[in-house]
Parts: sequence; structure tokens; C-alpha cells
Amino acid sequence: MSLVLRRAGRVTLYLFLTVGAVAMLYPLFWMATSAFKPLAEVMQVPPTWWPQHPTLDNFKAVFRQIPFAQFFVNSVIVSAVCVVSVTLTSAAAGYALAKFRFRGRELVFYILVASLVVPFQSRMIPLYELALDLHIKNTLLGVIFPWLVDAFGVFLMRQFMLSVPDELIEAARVDGAGEIRIFTRIVMPLTISAMSTVAIFTFLATWEEFLWPLIITDDNHARTIPVGLQTFSEQYLTNVHWQMAGALVATIPLFLMFAFFQRQIIAGIAMSGLKG
Repeated sequence: MSLVLRRAGRVTLYLFLTVGAVAMLYPLFWMATSAFKPLAEVMQVPPTWWPQHPTLDNFKAVFRQIPFAQFFVNSVIVSAVCVVSVTLTSAAAGYALAKFRFRGRELVFYILVASLVVPFQSRMIPLYELALDLHIKNTLLGVIFPWLVDAFGVFLMRQFMLSVPDELIEAARVDGAGEIRIFTRIVMPLTISAMSTVAIFTFLATWEEFLWPLIITDDNHARTIPVGLQTFSEQYLTNVHWQMAGALVATIPLFLMFAFFQRQIIAGIAMSGLKG
């Protein structure tokens, strides 16, 4: 009887997960297929599952109507710079908070954790005023600078580095290795999975960021893909097929990220909370 109940519970769980997955993936499926449909077929009722008259004209129209390639390059630059900066600063700060003994270390960590609950909207005005004072409005640097350091990345790396054996670090110090060499040659190779997780999360967050680039940019030369797509949808509200084509191109890097690095994401999250 217990075996039957376990099997029934497992089937119910799989059924529930399948329904949830279909509900979440259907909008993506509709977006992907609509990107290859002419407008008449997109608006057709009932809708078609697959394009009856597939076309690439939607993608050509997107790149012709707006500087979509510029938006894409801007997003790549912003995401790449933020990934490198956040990964390195998070690893360095996490190492200091996990392995160095100094007065006020716990206070610094608690302040760091507390900062995670402060919404970005409460910091927008000071950041905007700072950007104006630095004369970086309407520049890629203006889009980038709020995201060069991330409190969550520091927290994640600190939690992970607590699991690095202190004996390895002490042995390296006894052998005469400096802190930079210890950090780059010993600590970083042991924490590559956590650093990969921080890098992936940072890429996803910066690639999808909409609010700050919308505020800090007024023209197309510094805009990223989310803001560009919003501007495009406002100009061509009825051209749903063009909007779907632009959205599909914008999501391709995200799909590739999940396809190639999902194992690192799961492993990094699982190991980051082993010690507190």
C-alpha cells in the first residue's frame, strides 16, 4: 500500500511540475513562433501553433527600423563589464570577510546583508544626481556604474569561502606566499563554481535591467536592449510580429546562458549555504 501511495505521489508531483512548466514555457513558445509569422497569421483566431508562411522579414524590419544592433552591442558591453567587476570584487570582499580577522568584521557583514533589503527605487535619485555631477548621463559608464559592486555577490562568495580550509591558507603563508598570490593561486581555483554562479546571476540581472537605463539615457547611442525594445514597441504598437522578433533576438543570450551553465548555477547555489 505504501509503495502505491509513493508512486501516486510521485506521479502527482510530476504532473504538477509538467503543468507548471507548460504554463511558463507557452509564452516563450508563442513569442518564438510569432517572430517568424506575418502579422495576419499572428492575429489569426484561432492561432496557429507553427508558422504557416514562415518569414525572416520581421527580423529585417527590426534592424531596419531601429538601431537594434547598437542596442545589442551596448547590452553586451554593459553585461561584460559588470560581470568582470562584480565577480572580482565579490570574490575579494568575500575572501576578506571569511578569512581575515579584523575589528568590525561582523558589523560590516551585517550591514552588507541589511543592504540587500533596500530597494533600488530608494537609491535612484541619489544615483541620478551623482551621475549628473560626474557628467556620465547618456553614456555607457552611466548605465554601468551602479552595478560594478553587488552586495549579494559578496554575501554568496563569503558564505562559500567559509568552506575553504584555513590550513591551506596558513600553509601558503608559512611558505612565504603573499595575500594576492594566495587569493589568485589557491582561493580562486577552489571557488570557481561560486564565482561562476555570481557571474551568471550578474549577467542575467544586467542584461534584463530596464529601469536604470531608461532613466539615465535619453537617446539611442547608450540604450540597452530592454529600453530599445520598449521604445520600439511604443513606436510600432500594432506590429506585434516585429516586437516578437526583437524580443526573440534579445532573449537568445539568456537561453544560451541557461543551456550551457545550468549545472554551475545549481551547484553554486547548493554549496553556498553549507556554512553560515
